[in-house]
Amino acid sequence: MLPLKIVSLLPSATEIIHRLGLTEYQVGRSHECDFPVEITALPVCTAPKFNPEGTSGEIHDRVTDLLQSRHSAFIRSGLTSLRNCSPPIS
Repeated sequence: MLPLKIVSLLPSATEIIHRLGLTEYQVGRSHECDFPVEITALPVCTAPKFNPEGTSGEIHDRVTDLLQSRHSAFIRSGLTSLRNCSPPIS
């Protein structure tokens, strides 16, 4: 059996991983994940395609523009980080 390696790309999933007692197996995270504190040292495997600074209305408009053009609002800027984490992919 392969060793358990988890890369979480959603903050809520990261918190679930923590509540399940599996934080020690987490090897990567999204740019949004910041809890529990110990995961902030893990490689970041995503980044927004837009400037996340500004009012909530400005951010909403940027995300809406991306989605209307059929693009994802996020990229895997840390693709190298993700590969280095070597999660088992099935």
